[in-house]
Amino acid sequence: MRIIAKRTLRAFWERDPANLDCQASLAAWYALVEQADWKTPADVKIQFRHASLLKGNRIVFNIAGNKYRLVVKINYHYSVVYIRFVGTHDQYDQIDAETV
Repeated sequence: MRIIAKRTLRAFWERDPANLDCQASLAAWYALVEQADWKTPADVKIQFRHASLLKGNRIVFNIAGNKYRLVVKINYHYSVVYIRFVGTHDQYDQIDAETV
């Protein structure tokens, strides 16, 4: 899968030293997704069983033991993953993951 954009993840963990504990988890997620070939949401669930499927091909991933959340939108036809949000669990609770 092609991921747009890694700099969003990097900016998140560099912006606040308190977020550095998610760097390894986000890097591991990125490496796994980069090698994936998802054709449907079911393919995502096979690889990430705790991911939450939302409307509009959006997926919520739990990062670093559910301390952080990552929301992506996937275009399965073109094999592209768009990072829409990365933040703490509390920050996630303040957004609408289906529109972000």
